[in-house]
Amino acid sequence: MLETKVAQLLNQQVNKELYSAYLYLDFSIYYDEEGLDGFANWYKIQAQEERDHAMLMLQYLQNNGGKATLETIAKPDKELTGRLQVLELGLEHERYVTSLIHDLYEAAHSAKDFRTMQFLDWFVKEQGEEEKNAADMVKKMKLFGDDAKSLYMLNSEMAGRTYSAPSLTL
Repeated sequence: MLETKVAQLLNQQVNKELYSAYLYLDFSIYYDEEGLDGFANWYKIQAQEERDHAMLMLQYLQNNGGKATLETIAKPDKELTGRLQVLELGLEHERYVTSLIHDLYEAAHSAKDFRTMQFLDWFVKEQGEEEKNAADMVKKMKLFGDDAKSLYMLNSEMAGRTYSAPSLTL
């Protein structure tokens, strides 16, 4: 049985992961409207990953006696004004999600909930990868984004991303 605070934070994280999916769909739409189908693809896949993260959290919560409670998913509230700005918002958001995962891990640690800590280890590692990917995209856009040929190549690189479901065993 999960400690009350841990269960509450898991529920909140499900909502935050679904919001992340919604946010990244918004980013995908922005890039699609800008004619950057590769960037749109990258964020569409990112949205799928975030949805899967929510489903993993939800399943873990249910498998461990927690009561699942779904909340309203907020509409993304940032005005998307430029290619670089969107990527920077993505990096900022990934850093925020990392802080949420760390708070959840800390609560599990305080409750001596070693099973949840082990479950969250995958998310801690995943967030490291997410932050690196987001930071790399910002760096590449700063280096190449003003040059049409380089932007085309960068967009082509993003178009090559394919979806693969997470391989986390509950």
